[in-house]
Amino acid sequence: MDVADVPEWSGDVAALRAVQEQLAARVRLKDDFPKHLRTIGGFDVGFEDDGATTRAAAVLLDADTLQPLETHVVRLPTRMPYVRGLLSFRELPALLEALALLSTKPDLCLIDGHGFAHPRRFGIACHFGVAADLPTIGVAEKVLIGTSSTALHEMRGAFTTLRDSGEQIGWMLRSKPGCLPLVVSPGHRVAMATAPEMVMRFVTTYRMPEPTRLADRIASRRDE
Repeated sequence: MDVADVPEWSGDVAALRAVQEQLAARVRLKDDFPKHLRTIGGFDVGFEDDGATTRAAAVLLDADTLQPLETHVVRLPTRMPYVRGLLSFRELPALLEALALLSTKPDLCLIDGHGFAHPRRFGIACHFGVAADLPTIGVAEKVLIGTSSTALHEMRGAFTTLRDSGEQIGWMLRSKPGCLPLVVSPGHRVAMATAPEMVMRFVTTYRMPEPTRLADRIASRRDE
C-alpha cells in the first residue's frame, strides 16, 4: 500500500476528500478479470473495544462450489473516527493486511460497502481495488447517495439503475424476494453492466452473496 493512498488522520476532512478525488481518477470501470474465476474473495470490517480496535475479515472461496478455502482476521488500532463518506480511510489498512494473509490473491473481490455509488465515486470497494490493483465490487445494504426512478420487481435477481444527478452510479439489486434490495456498484476493474450479474452468481439462499456474508459473520464476531 502506498502511504499516499491512506494518509494519517489529522482531522482535515477536506484534505481526505481531495485525496479521494485524486485517487478516483485511477478507477477503471472495465472488465479486467479472468473469464473463468477460480477464487472469489469476501471482505468486511467490524469493530471491537467500543470502536478502539478495527477487525478486518478476509474470506477466500472456491468460485465454483463457494466452499471456503481460507479465512483470516486482522486487528489494528482504529486510526480515525467515523466520518460519513470517508469510511475507506478508516477501514482500508486493516483490510489490506487481511488480504496479505491469503495464500493467493482472489480473481475477484466482493467488499461489504460501496464502490462507485459514492459522493466522490470512490467508496471502500474502489479504494481497496485501486490500492491492491484487484477487480472489486461493492455490495452495500443501504443507499449512501442516489435515487432509483424505476420500481424494482420482487423477482429474485431483478435490478434497476441507481443514479445521482443523472449519472448511473450503481444498481439496486433484489437478491432475495421479500427482502430489501442491495446496493451494488463496481469498485475497480469491473464494468458497471457486469456488477449485478457477478454478485447474483454468488448469492445462495441469503440476501447477501456468500463471500461478504461469510466475511460479515467473522468481522462482526457472529461466528464465535
